[in-house]
Amino acid sequence: MTGQSDNPLQALSEIALTINSIQDIGPLLRKVLEIAMQTLQAERGFVLLKTGKTDNGFEVKSSSNFNEDQVADLTEISTSVVHEVLKTAEPVILYETETDPRYQHAKSIVLQKIQSIACAPLILKNQQIGAIYLDSLTHRSRFTEESLPFLTAFANQAAIAIENARLYASLRNENRLLRSEVQRLHGFQEIIGQSPRMQEVFNVMTQVLDSDATVLIEGESGSGKELIARAIHYQGTRRERPFLALFCGSLPDSLLESELFGHKRGAFTGAISDKKGLFESADGGTFFLDEVGDLSLKIQTKLLRVLQEGEVRRVGENHVRQIDVRIISATNKKLTDLIEEGLFREDLYYRLNTIRIETPPLRSRKIDIPLLAHHFLDKYTAKRKHEIKGFTEEAIDALQKHQWPGNVRELGNCIERSVVMARGDLIQLQDLGLQLKTRNNLLKAGITLAEAQQQLVEQTLRDLNGNVPEAAKALDVSQRWLYYKIKEWQL
Repeated sequence: MTGQSDNPLQALSEIALTINSIQDIGPLLRKVLEIAMQTLQAERGFVLLKTGKTDNGFEVKSSSNFNEDQVADLTEISTSVVHEVLKTAEPVILYETETDPRYQHAKSIVLQKIQSIACAPLILKNQQIGAIYLDSLTHRSRFTEESLPFLTAFANQAAIAIENARLYASLRNENRLLRSEVQRLHGFQEIIGQSPRMQEVFNVMTQVLDSDATVLIEGESGSGKELIARAIHYQGTRRERPFLALFCGSLPDSLLESELFGHKRGAFTGAISDKKGLFESADGGTFFLDEVGDLSLKIQTKLLRVLQEGEVRRVGENHVRQIDVRIISATNKKLTDLIEEGLFREDLYYRLNTIRIETPPLRSRKIDIPLLAHHFLDKYTAKRKHEIKGFTEEAIDALQKHQWPGNVRELGNCIERSVVMARGDLIQLQDLGLQLKTRNNLLKAGITLAEAQQQLVEQTLRDLNGNVPEAAKALDVSQRWLYYKIKEWQL
């Protein structure tokens, strides 16, 4: 900030902007001191805050133009002036310290050869939280009575900025503690969420840890299905044994059969040696079949035998091998629809679906988005020299309004990109690169009135995090009607 020393109003405007732009206490105090010194043309200065850690009741948090020896003795410099300000809650201006009868014999002032002093209390909600101290060693009457209105207004603005930074730091720490507590309670460290729907997921996961029952995880792509499967394995009784995963839609049938069940040497062209399949490799552990709805009917039949008999037969071999594998499967398709279309075996579906876990889409648990955003921020800033403290309010609001078709995976990619693009201490709205959709885009032409009604109810419930009384009020309907519709539509 240059060229502003003669413009107090512009300095007040700048401290107001500082309140909204700096949320870390260290950089904030340095900026506050910089603005005060340049506006009043002070040569030195420091900001102190009240504390119970020191005998004199305050602690210097930021200083400027004090040498190394003086920094260690800051609490001794002009303590009589500072104590007077903290005691009376009134600012003090000293034009000529040598002739001022109030402080003529103050040891620190005499030793430091201070010519003029300005000191103002930092007051918030009628409570003193500290003071700003400025002085000049070369100019008498550097500060005058005309400086008092600016100094007082500036100190008031600074106190608000400091309190905002403290509140933000407290919320940030509380956020991290909350994430740690959720992880501690459930033991699922990579799965973040405190919404009611995620609590249901955690409860089911906890209940199946010590079981060998098959688990079917349903949910949209990117909603964390594999994370859930891994958490169940590594927190369960099979944690010391292998966890293997296969994306079922990635290979043609011939290769997929060989991968899953193994093959005998010479079974087909290219089979130059015996090969153990993934089911055998996972013996004693857990096998995760991702997107199980993509399996062909041929592979489904072989998988059913594994589930019914615990047996596998390598391609080209007659010998049956016994295995002990827990099967966890996942799908982003509705398997019951595939059954009706003749594309999925009904008996296999019931074998896979002993325990069902539904991963909610991110747009239906928006209360979790700030937690997830900070989780990814911590993850992607861990190796950066430039620390990013958090997000602006506009950025968090935009994250919660976005529909997230790619779910948690998309959010993680968004935060990773934002960490690369961000240039300040906080991720700004423009760093996110989101294209927000308005509510007008939610209802499209070509749907019936009943369908539009259901979409509107669903969206309102999502926006209000499932709060039925608030949703009923927003929709101008009775809670009884809304509960009836929730049950009818199985929301």
